[in-house]
Amino acid sequence: MLSISPIPAFNDNYIWLISDTKTHKAWVVDPGDAKVVIDTLQEKQLQLEGILITHHHFDHIGGLKALKKLFKPTTYGPESDAIHDIDVPLKANDTLTLLNHSVNVVAVPGHTLDHIAYFSETLLSQPVLFCGDTLFAGGCGRLFEGSPQQLYQSLQQLAHLPANTLVYCAHEYTQNNLAFAHTVEPDNAELAARRQHVTQLRNNHQPTLPSTIAEELSTNPFLRCTELTVKQRCESHVQQSLASPVDVFATLRRWKDHF
Repeated sequence: MLSISPIPAFNDNYIWLISDTKTHKAWVVDPGDAKVVIDTLQEKQLQLEGILITHHHFDHIGGLKALKKLFKPTTYGPESDAIHDIDVPLKANDTLTLLNHSVNVVAVPGHTLDHIAYFSETLLSQPVLFCGDTLFAGGCGRLFEGSPQQLYQSLQQLAHLPANTLVYCAHEYTQNNLAFAHTVEPDNAELAARRQHVTQLRNNHQPTLPSTIAEELSTNPFLRCTELTVKQRCESHVQQSLASPVDVFATLRRWKDHF
C-alpha cells in the first residue's frame, strides 16, 4: 500500500513523500530542504530510494546534495545544466519505475524552460500528478523563463489528463489563488464553494492539496481561458479585445502578478 503525504518546508513549500508501508521504502519530490526530509524519514523509519525533481529553482533542489550523500538514492530530473546530482536525466515521454509503478514524464516549460511533471495512473487508486510550480490549486506558476504561449500549452497538456487525477503541486498558495479567481469570476458558484472549503482547511492548519483536474477545470481561471466569462473579464481589465485564449492567459498572468 503506497501513500503520499506532504512534508512542509520553508514558508509554503510541500515536499511530497511517497512511501510503501510494507517495504519501508520512500521517494520524495522536490526536496528543497534536506533536514525536514531526514527528520520525516527517521520518524517514519523509511529508507529513501529515489528523488524526483521538477525544475531547477533552489527551493526544489536545495536538499538534493545532502540527501544523496546520506541515503544514496537514485535521482531523476530534467535535462538541465542548472541542476547537478541528477543520475537519470529525463525528457518528454520518458518513463521510470517508482516503487514498482510506472511514471510518465511530461514536459511543461513556462515557469522555467526545464520544467517537467510526473504522471502515474497506478501509484494510488486514481491517477496522480506531481506538477511542481506549473499548475497550482486555483492558479499557475509565474513566467520566469518561458513565454505565455509555452505555459498555456503546458497547462493544456495537464488539463487533458483524466478528470480524477490528483494534483500534487509544490506550494500552499490556494487561498490567494482563489481570491484572485473570485475577482475574475465572481459569479462562479463552484469557486465560491471551493473558497469556503479551503478557508475551513486552512483555519484548521490543514493542507488544501491535493486537488483534482476536474476541480481545477471548474475553478482555476488559468485553465478556463476559453470561457466567455473569463475572456470578457480580462478584456474589461485591460480595456481592449483579446483575440485568442493565449492572449487571455497572458492577461491573467500579468494581472495575477500584481494582485
